[in-house]
Amino acid sequence: MRHSPRIGTKFGAVFKNSTSLIAAATIGLLGSFASPNAAQAQDETVKIGFVTFLSGGAAGPFGVPARNAAELMIQSINAGTIPGQYNTAGVGGAMIEPIFVDENSKQKNADYLKLVEKDAVDMVVGYISSGSCKAIAPEAEKAQKLTILFDCGTPQIFEEIVTDPQYTFRTGGHATMDNVAAARYLAQTGASAANVAGINQNYAWGQDSWRDFSASIAQLNADSKVATEQFPKIYAGQYGSEISALLTSKPDVIHSSFWGGDMEAFIIQGSARGIFERSKVVLTTGETAMHRLGAQMPDGTIIGARGPHGDLAPQSELNDWFRKAYFDRFGTLPTYPSYKMAQALLGVKAAADKAGSADQDAVIGALKGLEWEGPSGTVSMALANGHQAIQDTAYGTYKYDKDAGKATLVDVVRFPAECVNPPAGINSIDWINGGFEGAKCE
Repeated sequence: MRHSPRIGTKFGAVFKNSTSLIAAATIGLLGSFASPNAAQAQDETVKIGFVTFLSGGAAGPFGVPARNAAELMIQSINAGTIPGQYNTAGVGGAMIEPIFVDENSKQKNADYLKLVEKDAVDMVVGYISSGSCKAIAPEAEKAQKLTILFDCGTPQIFEEIVTDPQYTFRTGGHATMDNVAAARYLAQTGASAANVAGINQNYAWGQDSWRDFSASIAQLNADSKVATEQFPKIYAGQYGSEISALLTSKPDVIHSSFWGGDMEAFIIQGSARGIFERSKVVLTTGETAMHRLGAQMPDGTIIGARGPHGDLAPQSELNDWFRKAYFDRFGTLPTYPSYKMAQALLGVKAAADKAGSADQDAVIGALKGLEWEGPSGTVSMALANGHQAIQDTAYGTYKYDKDAGKATLVDVVRFPAECVNPPAGINSIDWINGGFEGAKCE
């Protein structure tokens, strides 16, 4: 945490293309994030490095919505204009001073160390790709720098890679939650799952997602068979051969954890060849494409949002404020990357306010095992010795309202956090293979 004059630079328009996004990433500090009154009231600052996709195929559906949410939340936190318990200015009395970095980089570790060593940030909040998180989590522990993973999903982070975390936290649920809930949704809605197939990206996120989904289906339906499993390279963009294999195998259900541009490409290419008509398709990250694709998204697709985010978020004063504030500023509704960024920053504020300080040790001590409210409801740092969040989640079925010209979700089913997350101290796949022992689904 720093004691310095407020830094104010004028924030430009919402970015429309990768060129301007790359330029923005090199600028460093974006926006006059503190209100004049808040700036005059105090001169303490906490410098936070934000890492998200600002260019490339993941920028439009993921990185930019997350960065937009960060901008909105920083200004609102600094001004003390968030409703309810968050209506005091700053985090632990300090104004947030941001630096934005593009996750679309071939030198992620070097970028991280630059934030820590040269830019001297007090903490890092970021990372969408599971590949990024696998590289950064050990780096954060080595650098002894508070690092909050706001999105990436692989359960490997705390189950295999950093098993005794001190400085690394993840404020959103991991992939096991998404895939157990997807399997339970199929069972609860009566969908046939005698033959299941998967098309998932060939790296940690895709492999772990399919592992947990197929294992969960096997527990819920002992007669279920795997028709085919496809693992194309991440960012492949073209899925002709994989779609042919899916069509040939004639599964009842197709599971995909594709995200960003890969997911949107699969939806467009797969629907053109009739996949969504022949099989029930489950998209565990599909919420980000709902409003972007609109009528191009086939009716009947099962949609997840990696938690109760976006159109699956519960109604509350905080959620109503967030959706309105985001829409008023950016002209579009927030999707789950926006919700997860807001969730992370409110966790930082809740921890710093509880500790009465934004110093690293104070925030770490208060964030460990913390429970707080976000636009998506209650978040509990219940796993990995208080470093991994769990929360309720939900799935719904896509339906496009042609008269209103609006994407909607019907047949929404909500699952308690303890129903779809493993208990503390038990690895995800062991919990699934053990028949979800201890799950509380009522």
